Amino acid sequence: MHNPTCPDWAEALLNGFSQIFLQRQPLCGLLCLLAILIGAPALLGGALLGGLAGLLTAQRRGYPKAERQAGLYSYNGVLLGMLISQHFAWSALLPPLILACGGLSAMLSRLWLKHTHHPDDLSAYTAPFVGLGWLLIGSAPQPTFALVEPNFFAIVSAPFIGLAQVMLLDQPLAGVLIAVGLLLANRRAALWALIGATAGVLVALLLDEPASALLGLHSYNPALAALALSQSRRQPWLPLLGILLAIILTPGFATLHLPALTAPFILACWLVRATQRMFKARVDSPFESP
Repeated sequence: MHNPTCPDWAEALLNGFSQIFLQRQPLCGLLCLLAILIGAPALLGGALLGGLAGLLTAQRRGYPKAERQAGLYSYNGVLLGMLISQHFAWSALLPPLILACGGLSAMLSRLWLKHTHHPDDLSAYTAPFVGLGWLLIGSAPQPTFALVEPNFFAIVSAPFIGLAQVMLLDQPLAGVLIAVGLLLANRRAALWALIGATAGVLVALLLDEPASALLGLHSYNPALAALALSQSRRQPWLPLLGILLAIILTPGFATLHLPALTAPFILACWLVRATQRMFKARVDSPFESP
């Protein structure tokens, strides 16, 4: 729905920030923007530039306005802008690189959306961000963490850091702002996101990986999977399965020497959706007589 107090372009851009968490809510997007400002202000320019690149590309190429306003062509650009700003030193080449990647992510998103007309079709999610991110930063060396002793505050704040890690942030306050934004957009989604993030922390602690657990590195993919699969109130097993798969898939990318980014979340959701479709097709197909 159009907001008369907010220009179209601003609403579309803010929706792009909220779509990182699969929501269409400008106020949620504004809180995500504030989370970047607080958690990593150096990444804010890249985030805005990437999001604008995706939006302007969609406008120039005449993509459907409803999809542009929903932020569907901006959120991958926001993430790419942040990733590029985080991994590369500032130079005159950095803004054109962000603009190019943001625009390309919009084109890739459009290609996918053109072939997804049915609710059961697999969504692109953040696949353009992951694919282009891998091309940009290549293989990732295994990070080393100092030994830490978990305390009560660190454990309680870890799920919020996990929410922040979706946007490459590591500050608990940034995660709290994102959680508030999710509450405003969809209370059920906010609850499932926190359940997913908490599950990731607990599993990592059980696996004796306290440093990465407390940094939210095992939390953000299960949080996103829970968000994506929590729409159906009658099927709570869907987000639970998504959480489990995202947790299981995450360590595999380290063995491949690839940064996980949001790939475990995407694969977990695709596996769940594909399984759903398979069972639905089996139930709907008539029994063959011998």
